[in-house]
Parts: sequence; structure tokens; C-alpha cells
Amino acid sequence: MSTNDLLSRMLRYQAWANSEVLEAMKGLDAVRHADERHLMLRIMNHCLVVGKIFAAHLVGEQHGFAADNTPDTPELEALRSEFARIDDWYLDYVKEVTPSALSESVPFQFTDGDNGYMTREEMLTHVVIHGGYHRGEACAALKRVALAEGPQFKLPRDTYAVHLHGAEPSRRAQGINAALSSV
Repeated sequence: MSTNDLLSRMLRYQAWANSEVLEAMKGLDAVRHADERHLMLRIMNHCLVVGKIFAAHLVGEQHGFAADNTPDTPELEALRSEFARIDDWYLDYVKEVTPSALSESVPFQFTDGDNGYMTREEMLTHVVIHGGYHRGEACAALKRVALAEGPQFKLPRDTYAVHLHGAEPSRRAQGINAALSSV
């Protein structure tokens, strides 16, 4: 599998996982779950901002952010819309970027003013890993709500394995066929 193919798979997973978490957040009552909802919106907005910052780094543009989050907290639907846009941008970018461009190191500045220097491949990997870390934080808040609300509260199943088997259902049959042929 080429680097572009692997990055494309990881970014498709990220887009799906972002959507899963944001969809689950719709189950949060704005009054009863105000604290958890606000926390999750801040966490997911941070992921979005970092995604936008690194998209700008990848193409050598200014990102316009003074920090890795915005002063205002967006509403859920605005966040969903912006995630769809940035996730699509990354998927389009990785389709077009050449392997040689992926290996090029790019100088940039972090929002705190420190200098950074990463390959484009490292930047893309960072965006995926960073998003996974923070979606995990957000889901921890969701799990606290689910414990209080009971089994009717729907939690996302946002793991890579779940994504692969949902996106490619034939994988389940292959697992069965492999197990049967070894008997």
C-alpha cells in the first residue's frame, strides 16, 4: 500500500469518526448536559482549528489563527458543517499530493510562536493522531452522560476496525471464509 493510499484510508476514517462523534453529540440536552456539551464543543472545535492550521501549513498559506482554539464556541451544526468541509479538503489534498511532495519538509510557526519543521506526511499523520486523541477526550464526556442516562443514550463506535468493516462489509465474510478454510 502506498503512503498516499494509507493516508487516504486514515483520513477517510477520521472524517467518518468526526461525523460519528458530532452525531452522538446531538443526543446531549442543552440544559441537562450543558457542561459536557460545552466541553465537547470546545474539544472538537480545537480539533477543527488545528486541522485548518495544518491545512494552511501544508500549502504554505497563513492560517489566521492566534491560538489553537477560537474565543467563541461554535454551535454544533456550524461545527458539523466546518468539519465536513475540512475533512473533504484533506481527502482531496491527499488524492492530489505527490509522493515526493509528501516527503518534503516544510517550515512553519506554531500559534505560540515556536518554529516547526515537519514533512507533509508527518503533518497529515499528526492531524489524524491529534484528532483521535481529542475525540477520545470528547467521548469520555459522552460516556459520563451515558452512565447517567442509561442504555438509551447512543455512544459512537468510532474505532478504525468498526469503520473498515462498515465501509467494506466484505471483510466480515473474508474472516468467516478464512476461519472455515483453516478447519
